[in-house]
Amino acid sequence: MFTRIATIARNTFTELVRQKVFYILLVFALAAIGSSIFMAQLRIEAQFQMIKDVCLGSMAIFTSLLAILATASFLPNDSEDRTIYTLLAKPVPRFAYLFGKLGGIIMLLLFFTFMMSVVFCAVLWMREQSALAQIHTEFSGAPAEELQLAVKSVTDATFNSNLLPGILIIFVKAALLAALTLFISTFATSALFTVMITAAIYFIGHLQATARESWLQGADIQWWTRILVALIALLFPDLQAFNLADDMIAGAAIPWEIFVKTFALGWLYVAVYASLAAYVFAGREL
Repeated sequence: MFTRIATIARNTFTELVRQKVFYILLVFALAAIGSSIFMAQLRIEAQFQMIKDVCLGSMAIFTSLLAILATASFLPNDSEDRTIYTLLAKPVPRFAYLFGKLGGIIMLLLFFTFMMSVVFCAVLWMREQSALAQIHTEFSGAPAEELQLAVKSVTDATFNSNLLPGILIIFVKAALLAALTLFISTFATSALFTVMITAAIYFIGHLQATARESWLQGADIQWWTRILVALIALLFPDLQAFNLADDMIAGAAIPWEIFVKTFALGWLYVAVYASLAAYVFAGREL
């Protein structure tokens, strides 16, 4: 069974890479990340913060877009070209088909995130070399201690230990959105409807924490308000919990416990939505 799922995942990954939407999103994402090197001339620390802000924001937006668009289209496309009937006519269970497709999309997101991370690191490295050259010119006649402090400030602002955990959380969030889109697509009537519903849940998920704090303010909270808040938290993922970019950009250390909990929460959502998708798809008429 695992071999069948892996085969479907590999074929799905290959098909998605060949689609035009992948190249369009890739070009836009790489252009957004690459353009950050041409930011207005600010002080060195501010330049690196601006680059990280643009790059991480682009990665979060484009991975989420790719997760939603790629997942929303595969069930309608497979039904239209009758690929789904060919696969399910063989001894391939429906859940294996779905899990294989989701696995291929997650592979695509991992590859997509890796490529953007490479460009991101290249942009940081090039800006670091430019800043170091500028510092050596400005501090040519200064004492060695001042030069070392200036160089250290640049190297500390360029790379920090938060970058890798933060990028992993961006990838997990995209995988969560792919699983959510998969679940919606099992009962949706079209790819457009799937995209619209997922986009609505995307915005609700980002506003959920703010709304929850607003609703629960004050001492006199009605019981039905608590139930409503709990229902919303159960139905819609708190996507704001995966937004760790502000800490990463500022260079603040992300506590290991928060990273592990967020990482595990993301994959828990993936497992829950994938299981719900398999349950709904098992009873769906094709």
